[in-house]
Amino acid sequence: MVSSLLPRAPYLASSIPKSTASTPLRRPPCMSSTSAVPAAASAAAATGEASQPRKLPVLLFDVMDTVVRDPFYNHIPAFFQMSMKELLESKHPTAWSEFEMGLIDENELAKKFFNDGRSFDLEGLKASMVKAYEYIDGVEDILFHLKQNDYEVHAFTNYPVWYQLVEEKLKLSKYLSWTFCSCTVGKRKPSPDFYLHAVDHLHVDPANCIFIDDRMTNIEAALGVGMVGLHFKNAEMLKKDLCSLGVEFAPVHEGEIQVQ
Repeated sequence: MVSSLLPRAPYLASSIPKSTASTPLRRPPCMSSTSAVPAAASAAAATGEASQPRKLPVLLFDVMDTVVRDPFYNHIPAFFQMSMKELLESKHPTAWSEFEMGLIDENELAKKFFNDGRSFDLEGLKASMVKAYEYIDGVEDILFHLKQNDYEVHAFTNYPVWYQLVEEKLKLSKYLSWTFCSCTVGKRKPSPDFYLHAVDHLHVDPANCIFIDDRMTNIEAALGVGMVGLHFKNAEMLKKDLCSLGVEFAPVHEGEIQVQ
């Protein structure tokens, strides 16, 4: 299984090969390596410092099953002592999505999580999820090198306020900003409005954004607004695909702190 490189045509001069292997591709001509940062988007402007050139592309990372292992498929069914099929049949069809959108809080989630209204140990569920949160193999190293090379990296994720539990355990904010969470923005992938909100907030051309996600539906939505999309399969192929788009990886020098 490899990571699929899916830049939106016509940003690449050559057509996408049919082979499943990752093929080196030129950086899209409109994806410049630096750009002036608009005053409204510049952190330097907010602190009163002189504006600096903005390094491009901006990288937008899905979190669950792209950066962090999603406990939903294994640990949550086990917590409820159900099979995945049983869980899907018995849970409320929209409660989790509403929680992700910030439309209900965790207490309301607990009340309507199951169709029959049964109660459960909410704190126990949260503890089970926290125990399961871990970086996907090799991804923390990629984030570390992107940080070392001064790339702007943001989370772009469908997740409830429990993203704070992920942060408390794994400290993703060492490498990225939790800028675009569905629970705070009030939008979810694959809604085009969510993607358009991101480029508007960042004051960046969509073609200068690389979006990484494990779900093709979300990748297709990114392509639809003009972003470059990478379908995540594993860290090794993701790094190759990023390099083929011109993303630079700073070498780790002796004495630097290594990721765990």
